[in-house]
Amino acid sequence: MVKHLPPAVKQLLTLRNPYPLPSPPKSTLQQVLSKTFQDAKQKKAETGWLVLAACTLLTANRPPAFGQLYRFTTRSDLSHDVRNTSLTDALNKAALIRESALKSTIFVGVPRVILSFAALNEVLEDDVRDALRKTSRRTATPDNIESTLVRGRALWDSIYTPHADKLHDKLGSYHPDFIAFIIQSYGAVLSPLPGKTKSFSDENSVDDTDQGNLSRALGSIVGIACLRAEERVVPQLTSHVFGLLKARYVENQSEEDAWLSSDEGTEWVIRTVDDILDGVREEGSQVQAKL
Repeated sequence: MVKHLPPAVKQLLTLRNPYPLPSPPKSTLQQVLSKTFQDAKQKKAETGWLVLAACTLLTANRPPAFGQLYRFTTRSDLSHDVRNTSLTDALNKAALIRESALKSTIFVGVPRVILSFAALNEVLEDDVRDALRKTSRRTATPDNIESTLVRGRALWDSIYTPHADKLHDKLGSYHPDFIAFIIQSYGAVLSPLPGKTKSFSDENSVDDTDQGNLSRALGSIVGIACLRAEERVVPQLTSHVFGLLKARYVENQSEEDAWLSSDEGTEWVIRTVDDILDGVREEGSQVQAKL
């Protein structure tokens, strides 16, 4: 059994920027989040803001800042240790952030999601952590696999029509398992789960199996925030921008989702991701330089 890394390997792992990028001081993060949140509040787009903020901080690889996002939503100031919201409200915020991170896996991969999950778990209060859903709703079984695939293909079509079939076949030509993986992931992870979707102002209970369930529009915001923050993937970003714009055709949309999927709302999503990213990166660079 190997119990220790060879010295040469251990040394190599310290090279080439192995650690997550530094997060800004709480005062700077408070300012960035407050400014963008107040703007979202005026537009009645608080849920969209929470989702895009979570995905932006996760993709930017600032785990401590990702954890502090939860604290920001449950306190008047990040410097306060005691939350000023109810358990049911705090549980809803935590579930929305956690679900946003899960969906981010499709766009940025597992490693950064693990780091952000760990940071979130560290700042959660015991009662919130204990009340979050513990049973998976995404475990594949013979009874649900077909509906998952149908849901995945329906989301695919809604994002990529009129090019859905052509793109499906093109990606399948690269590797037959690649497009199968994508459709399965769209159905199991990216699309809304059956049940009620949640918003910023909702409250959750420990028995609510729909904790954190994001709408079709919010799923597109996950993609936009991740891909915008990831940079240099403009074809994929463009596709998911179209995906948000096409979400306006979803039946029985909430007022928030209808605005987010409008031309104005979509522009706001992109600009707000940039505002958060710029604020975090600028201060993070200054901290890194001092180190």
